[in-house]
Amino acid sequence: MQRIAMVSEHASPLAALGGVDSGGQNLYVANVARELARLGHHIDIFTRLDSPTLPPQMDWHENVRIIHVPAGPALRLPKESLLPYMEQFGDYMQKYVGEHAIQYDVIHANFFMSALAAMPLAQQSNTPLAVTFHALGKVRRIHQSHHDRFSDRRFSIEEDIVRNADCIIAECPQDRQDLIELYDADPERIKMVPCGYDPSELTPIEQRLARTHLGWDQEGFYILQLGRMVPRKGIDNVIKAVARLRRIHKIDARLCVVGGSLSNSGFGDMDEYVRLRSIACEENIEEFVDFTGSQARNRLSSYYSASDVFVTTPWYEPFGITPLEAMACGRPVIGSDTGGIKYTVEHEKTGFLVPPKNSAALEEKLAILAKNPSLSKKWGRPEQSVLVECLHGSKLAWSWLRYSKIWTT
Repeated sequence: MQRIAMVSEHASPLAALGGVDSGGQNLYVANVARELARLGHHIDIFTRLDSPTLPPQMDWHENVRIIHVPAGPALRLPKESLLPYMEQFGDYMQKYVGEHAIQYDVIHANFFMSALAAMPLAQQSNTPLAVTFHALGKVRRIHQSHHDRFSDRRFSIEEDIVRNADCIIAECPQDRQDLIELYDADPERIKMVPCGYDPSELTPIEQRLARTHLGWDQEGFYILQLGRMVPRKGIDNVIKAVARLRRIHKIDARLCVVGGSLSNSGFGDMDEYVRLRSIACEENIEEFVDFTGSQARNRLSSYYSASDVFVTTPWYEPFGITPLEAMACGRPVIGSDTGGIKYTVEHEKTGFLVPPKNSAALEEKLAILAKNPSLSKKWGRPEQSVLVECLHGSKLAWSWLRYSKIWTT
């Protein structure tokens, strides 16, 4: 049994998924913590206090405690605004550990700002520091250019973290390659551990039942897009591809977009939602595009299972958990040939890989699946995917569990 500190400054496991800054990292932190606790370890998750109604700390699951760190104002802020508060975050962690006489066996920092805040504690207490970046600043800048709102200071911070961390967790081969080529990381200190999914949350449902539950038409060709509503996710690309599918191939294609906070929260989602709706209107398919907003985790199996195909075409993706979730629910995936997706989706075996920002290429692959339902059904079988087989227990026995072996074996 070990005491493990997990640090996730902007991505709390308590957050509702699907917002601008609530997505894969929140899910990753939540599941890794739960599975390590299931092995008998004691986990403290340090995350920023972003609401005055939250308690200083809370018991979340057995052996998992969440500690809300006062760093900056107690309200929700874009992650790009949090860097000035990381010294305060780190100071609080050191104070908390000192007052409670805690000695952690390992600190696992998630994202570069968490690592920046955790390094002083790790060095002062001589505790091994493991880091999962989830996204790298230099890669983000390549793909987002002037849309990247982080300062250039991020690059030098990440370089320092790479030099000093005891272990860096890469989520896919591309992530490992970027760390080595862009940050001169020591390959010996990189452990590659892919993300996973929770089979108690995600399991196939008979499609007709799932469609009845959601109120979907039984005969339409349904495409599902699920994730955060931000420009880099390429939802506009999917809308344009659906329009082409209807216009060129005369297929009754429908798009369901799950994710986003569709209220005037002033936090970015509404701007992207308005932009996407205007694109659907310009393409004359607004009645065939349904924006559901963020949905509870216990409803996602219904959405995945009701669809004919899951599509995700971001500009880049450090890993991308949603393709795994779709395959766990028995659906083929069309994804961007980028980042972690190109290692998760087996081209012409579990789906298709297409170039990002290319609606014509996406439309072509969607048409193949729409016109060949038997092929879609075959590719959607979980046993078709080596990775999904692993996550059912034949090799990885859940990558969440494998993660713990980095320091326990």
